[in-house]
Amino acid sequence: MRHPQAKVHRMHELIEPIATVTFSDIPTEAFLAIGMRNYWDGYFAGRAAPLGQAPAEVVHAVFYNFADGEVARHIPWVWGKTTPEEALAVREQGSTAALRKVLGELADAPGLARVADLATKAAVSAPTEGRALYAGLRALAVPEEPLARLWHSTTMLREHRGDGHNAVLVAHGIGGTEAHVLTALAIGQRAEEFGRVHHLPKAQLSAVVDGLRDRGLVTATGGFTDAGRDLKTRIETLTDDLAAPAYDALTTDELDELITRLEPYSTMLAASDL
Repeated sequence: MRHPQAKVHRMHELIEPIATVTFSDIPTEAFLAIGMRNYWDGYFAGRAAPLGQAPAEVVHAVFYNFADGEVARHIPWVWGKTTPEEALAVREQGSTAALRKVLGELADAPGLARVADLATKAAVSAPTEGRALYAGLRALAVPEEPLARLWHSTTMLREHRGDGHNAVLVAHGIGGTEAHVLTALAIGQRAEEFGRVHHLPKAQLSAVVDGLRDRGLVTATGGFTDAGRDLKTRIETLTDDLAAPAYDALTTDELDELITRLEPYSTMLAASDL
């Protein structure tokens, strides 16, 4: 059954802190231990591993939001140091260890298996069409251990939503770097202050902002116009709409239970300094 958009969006908010432990120190250190040079080597090896040894051009297209050339600094180099299979194992083990560090006793709570089961029921039932990264994750075995299963299922749900988000961006003519600029403005930052793009050459980032300004989305001073704010809202709304089918497999009671049970995990992780 289709659930209210507010609940679908709440699931996005709840799974984000769980899935993104993958990008914290413990998994990064695990990747460094197998020969990765830096954080971004581990990021690309782990996140791209479900695609196999796909070339940089494919990973760039699937991930969508990296500037030209950024992926190629790491792929295929990482595949000379590890394999997709090893990267997947390192990612799962490191992410589970990070969760356990923060959650403490909650990582072994009696209700954890139920949370993982409900999240997995949703995560393995979403449509794969047009969702390359999610489809790659769906092809993997689901971990048996409850904490690892919770991480894996939230990662699948996150990437399912992300694939849909990219489709919405394409449909609205918003490129990956442009999407980061819109996100920066939505949280009250200027483009040059936003972590995902602040490192880009000033001329390159200025050209992106100028392009958005020419489309009437950004003001002369670098803020949102009404049209820009409306577009950002529309993109997020449509992204939620495309994420909704993942939860169709759950009854109303099951989704409500999942939201309630995820709250303490998500709250603790969001408040941590991982």
